[in-house]
Amino acid sequence: MSHVEWGVLLVFLLVYLGMFLGGLPRLKLDRSGVALLGAIAVIALTGMPIETAAQAVDLPTLVLLFAFMLISAQMRLGGFYTEVTRRVAARPLSAPALLAALIAVAGALSAVFSNDVVCLAMTPVVVQLCLQRGRNPLPFLIGLACASNIGSAATLIGNPQNMLIGSVLSIPFGAYLWQALPPVLLSLIILWLWLFVFHLRRDGWKAPSMPAGDAPLVPQDAPPYNPWQTTKGLVVAGSLMAIFLFTDWPHEVAALVGAGVLLLSRRLHSAHVIGLVDWSLLLLFIGLFVVNAAMQQTGMAGEAVRWLGEHGIVLTDPGVLLVLGTALSNLVSNVPAVMLLLPHLGTEPGQAGVMLALVSTFAGNLLLVGSIANLIVADLAARQGVRIDWRQHAAVGLPVTLLTLAVVWAFMG
Repeated sequence: MSHVEWGVLLVFLLVYLGMFLGGLPRLKLDRSGVALLGAIAVIALTGMPIETAAQAVDLPTLVLLFAFMLISAQMRLGGFYTEVTRRVAARPLSAPALLAALIAVAGALSAVFSNDVVCLAMTPVVVQLCLQRGRNPLPFLIGLACASNIGSAATLIGNPQNMLIGSVLSIPFGAYLWQALPPVLLSLIILWLWLFVFHLRRDGWKAPSMPAGDAPLVPQDAPPYNPWQTTKGLVVAGSLMAIFLFTDWPHEVAALVGAGVLLLSRRLHSAHVIGLVDWSLLLLFIGLFVVNAAMQQTGMAGEAVRWLGEHGIVLTDPGVLLVLGTALSNLVSNVPAVMLLLPHLGTEPGQAGVMLALVSTFAGNLLLVGSIANLIVADLAARQGVRIDWRQHAAVGLPVTLLTLAVVWAFMG
């Protein structure tokens, strides 16, 4: 190999080490910073023209992700997520029924909107709800995080990695939904059963050591509920779902138009909506696209895949994809894992793409650090005096992940 190829390999390994560690030692870089710096390094090393680097970026994925970030921001600023949680809390439900309702709501919302934003809005309300009713918040909070991850796998717009898979592999929206929905629904039921039988029923519903909360159910800093803004967002989201299901219009263009419609508002300033866009995640995508493209050009990735194939390890094999997808998603996070595996799914990647989407998303429940949604729930709960450590999460996340991956294998293996 040439010196340039060795340099690209070194940058590639450092970037994915940063994905594993969440940054690089002694440098104030998060994953997005590492990916961006890696892209700059390979451009400088290879002399890659900026136009070529830009072509390595899958623009439809970025546009679709950006558009749904705007739509989700509209729903958040309209107070939709908090209001839905409040209405569920206001119903006279038994503890098992309340847990089931929260899991169902979190799963359904995460299938259409960002699961991270759903957890951001619902967590404070769930904590106060549990404390006011004298319930142990932990099973409800862990259920919220796991349900948002599982539910986001139901559609090709539920999370960033699914958007990437759908865009790159051109998987029809309806075809994916038809295959993904049964394992997602069954997995949500498994989550509820595990929490009920092995935690809530065994340990008791009440938390006598925790004082009842006297704070208002809806946090004071939560955006007030605005029926008009919420209705606008729901109409746009519903229209986009219909367009994705029943037309062949480009998804990213339709979503961008829908987001543009929502920006036309007399009450919500566009700066507030755009300010809620996760620009760091978009930069992470851009950086990884460029780094992976440089690595592909060296031919080393293709050689590695061929070597694995000669030794009986074929990436499109369902069992191999399940194991690799789960392992990589917990080592380097699900988006980088999907970017690594996507180019090697063969000439007919539809079935493999669906399986990769389900596996990489369900794997996020394995560890507390396995998904951003988990960390959001843990961080917001800690601010209200409820601590979720990795052992408490693993007591639910580990068995639920194994069981839900078994469901994926049963449907797709």
